Amino acid sequence: MNTTVNISFQEDLLKQIDEVAKKESRSRSELLREAARMYVDRKKKWQQIFSISDAHVKKNKLKEEDVAKEIANYRRSNRKNN
Repeated sequence: MNTTVNISFQEDLLKQIDEVAKKESRSRSELLREAARMYVDRKKKWQQIFSISDAHVKKNKLKEEDVAKEIANYRRSNRKNN
């Protein structure tokens, strides 16, 4: 079942949306549905990544300084190898 939703856009953004939809030979609704799906999927993936990271931090009792040190070490080792 489809539900209709009214959304307000600034005119310049709506023009860009319509241009992309026209180039892709699809309706404004199809384009916005796909954009919404992609956004929701991306948010879910980032939530999964942060959840895994949080579990790793908790398990290994890491602190912010530990992460900063690891990043610095990684960058140092890459400079030496390049």
